[in-house]
Amino acid sequence: MAKGNRSQIKRERNANKDTRPSAKISYARVPVQKACFVLDAIRGKDVTTALAVVTYSPRYASSVIKKLLESAIANAENNNNMKAENLYVAECYANQGPIMKRVQPRAQGRAYRIEKRMSHITVVLDER
Repeated sequence: MAKGNRSQIKRERNANKDTRPSAKISYARVPVQKACFVLDAIRGKDVTTALAVVTYSPRYASSVIKKLLESAIANAENNNNMKAENLYVAECYANQGPIMKRVQPRAQGRAYRIEKRMSHITVVLDER
C-alpha cells in the first residue's frame, strides 16, 4: 500500500520523471527490424552527425527517423533551452506496434496472409 495522500504520491512520481528532451512517433508504417538498422547507426552520435547519417541513408525508415530527430532537437531548444551543438542521441529504440493483416490471392483459390507491421519509435537526446 502506498504511503501518504494522493497529491504527495503524484509529486514523488513526477519528481522522478525523465527531463531529457525526446520525441516519439506512434504507428509508423515501418517494421521494427527495418527501423532498428537506422537507429543503430545514429545511437550515441551527436545530432549533426546523426542528421547527416539519416539524410543520406537510402532506407525508407531514415526519412521517418529524420523528422523525429528534428522534432526532438526542436523540443530541446524550445522547451529545455538547450543548444543544438551540445546535444547527442542518448537513446533511440523502436517497439512493436499493431499488425495490419491483409490477404493476397494465390493460385487454386488459396489465400496467403500479408502482415503489414507498424512500430512506435522513440528518440531521446541529452546534453554533453
